[in-house]
Amino acid sequence: MKEIRMVDLKGQYEFIQPEVTEEINKVLETTSFINGPAVKAFQSDLERYLDVAHVIPCANGTDALQIALMGLGLQPGDEVITADFTFAATVEVIALLRLKPVLVDVDPKTFNIDPKKIEEAITPKTKAIIPVHLFGQVADMESILAIAEKHQLYVIEDNAQGIGATYSFKDGRKAKTGTLGHVAATSFFPSKNLGAYGDGGAIFTQDDDLAHYIRGIVNHGMYKRYYHDVVGVNSRLDSMQAAVLKVKLNYLDFYNERRKEAALRYTALLKDHPNIITPYNAWDCDAHVYHQYTLRIVNHDRDGLVQYLNEHNIPCGIYYPVPLHAQKAYQDERFREEDFVVTNQLVKEVISLPMHSELDQEQISFIAQHLLEFLGN
Repeated sequence: MKEIRMVDLKGQYEFIQPEVTEEINKVLETTSFINGPAVKAFQSDLERYLDVAHVIPCANGTDALQIALMGLGLQPGDEVITADFTFAATVEVIALLRLKPVLVDVDPKTFNIDPKKIEEAITPKTKAIIPVHLFGQVADMESILAIAEKHQLYVIEDNAQGIGATYSFKDGRKAKTGTLGHVAATSFFPSKNLGAYGDGGAIFTQDDDLAHYIRGIVNHGMYKRYYHDVVGVNSRLDSMQAAVLKVKLNYLDFYNERRKEAALRYTALLKDHPNIITPYNAWDCDAHVYHQYTLRIVNHDRDGLVQYLNEHNIPCGIYYPVPLHAQKAYQDERFREEDFVVTNQLVKEVISLPMHSELDQEQISFIAQHLLEFLGN
């Protein structure tokens, strides 16, 4: 059996190496390393894939979130509602812009933001909601969009873990994540379903005026060289990363299908154990792209399981061990423990198993076998 990796970027690269080499060589030959033809080509390809009017590439996913918020013209003190159970970047950018993060609890099945908790948290100062498509599963966007429309709020999708997923509305309409809200942000961190070989990110929107504004923000506030019309930042996707992403975008649906197949195999082996809650799929087979395969270990020693798996050379991860409301940087007297019952439980129970497009049946069976051995058959 080949070595088990949490993410097998080496195996993935070996499969696409000739195409990647060809595209990188084109960049080297043109010596156009910033905003060159590779960036423009990838941008156009991704717009077509998502069926979105505008893709604005940038340097990384955190920048994408920050720039998306900057584009909406929010003012210091404005409140932005987001989930307590997610990576810190989501709340980090809110705080950096001197906006006020309002953290709410999540749904115990999907791990995504609970729309009922959003409604309860809205005040006259609330201006926006950031749903996160956590671990690759689409949030309850129909409910979130209805709440936003009712209260005249912006919706900024954090699509860092959900690219390629499709949401189905009750009326039969379908749309890719990242195209559902007013604006969206994604990351091309190497371990993502669509990952570069370094940092990268992008902002998506259907709004022409917002796209124009954001294009200025990412480039020092310039629309014409040395004329700074808005306050901006320096956040650009370099051509080398765009060249890699252009190749990998052609395989994104394949990668996501392979992840789904691996998830189904895991679930078939683990679903009947009383101490395991396997990932829940809230919508349909297209609505979860399994950036992570995350279990809940109930009434057992989750941390002991982590140690046991590591001792048997099986990598795993705890995403996330500390809720945002308990992080030193974001503690606030407004946050009460009783408001985060689900999140506080999840951080004690979740464990993510290896998940990537190169996993094979032998590896999955080996991982499941050791997990069941520890928990007791």
